[in-house]
Amino acid sequence: MKKIIVTFVLVLMPTLFFAQSMFDKFEDEDEIVSVLVNKKMFELMGNVKSDPNNKSSQQFFDLIKRLDNLKVFTTESAKHKAEMKKTVDSYLKKYPLEELMRINEGGRSIKIYVKSGATSSQVKELLMFMDGGDDETVLMSLTGNFDIKEISFLTDYMKIPGGEEIKKASSKKSK
Repeated sequence: MKKIIVTFVLVLMPTLFFAQSMFDKFEDEDEIVSVLVNKKMFELMGNVKSDPNNKSSQQFFDLIKRLDNLKVFTTESAKHKAEMKKTVDSYLKKYPLEELMRINEGGRSIKIYVKSGATSSQVKELLMFMDGGDDETVLMSLTGNFDIKEISFLTDYMKIPGGEEIKKASSKKSK
C-alpha cells in the first residue's frame, strides 16, 4: 500500500508544479514587469495589526489571509504579448477554467476565468488576460480560497491593472 501511495504522489507531482511554472518564465524578462506575491508574504501581511476602525484595511487583511499566490505580468513588447497569449491558451487546455467574462473593445480583449470553490461565489483560482492590442498586455493569476467580490477590492487596494474588469465580472458571477 505504501508503494502505491508513493507512486501516486510521484506521478502527480509534475502536474501539481506545472501550473506554477508555466507563467514563471515571464519573471526575468527585461521587457516584462512582474509582481509576485507568495503565500508566506500573504501570511506575514496578514499578521500586521490594523486599525479596527478602518474597515477597508481590515477587509484587506482578512482577504490576504486566504490567498496563496498572486502573479501579475505586464508588457508592451509585441514578442512577449504573443508569448503570453500562447502560454495562457496552453494553460487553459491543460487546466480548464470556467470563462467568467469576455470583453472586446477598442482593440483590447479581456478574458477572465475562474476555478470555482465550494459555493458559486467562492473561487480557488482566477486568471485574467488583457490583450492590450497596441497598449499594455496584462496577465494575472491569483490562487487561494476567496470570494470573487473581494478581488475587485484587492485590485483597487493594490492598484493592479484590470481591477475595473474584475468588478464587472464579480457582479456577473454573484447573480
